[in-house]
Amino acid sequence: MSRQFFSRLSQNYIEILADDEYYDVTIEVGSDPHVKIFRAHMIILYIYGGIISLNEHEPSEILEVLVASDEILLQELVDYLQDYLIENKYEWIEQHFELTYQKSFQSNSLLELQKFCTDFMAKSPEK
Repeated sequence: MSRQFFSRLSQNYIEILADDEYYDVTIEVGSDPHVKIFRAHMIILYIYGGIISLNEHEPSEILEVLVASDEILLQELVDYLQDYLIENKYEWIEQHFELTYQKSFQSNSLLELQKFCTDFMAKSPEK
């Protein structure tokens, strides 16, 4: 007898893999003329390897990965991405505050980003 575990998590992985519109990594497999191209989100690479590089990605992409990581319960990645955005992308958050605020309060798990947004509003209410 077999039983499927983590059905919600598995479904979320399948949805990420099937998403042809939103991807930020292209993986080419094979050699010419038999090349197969896979489009994926960097979160898939993190899941398989446990390593993520943010240097080549826009803050908006990192924010989307943060939201996706939260949805599939990758708390270690969620914590890291929140800290990364706050520590390294302060100016971008300030320029895109409304988007960041909305995304952070879509979940009860993005507490660091929520706190950052709340503190920012208290310190700079004119913005």
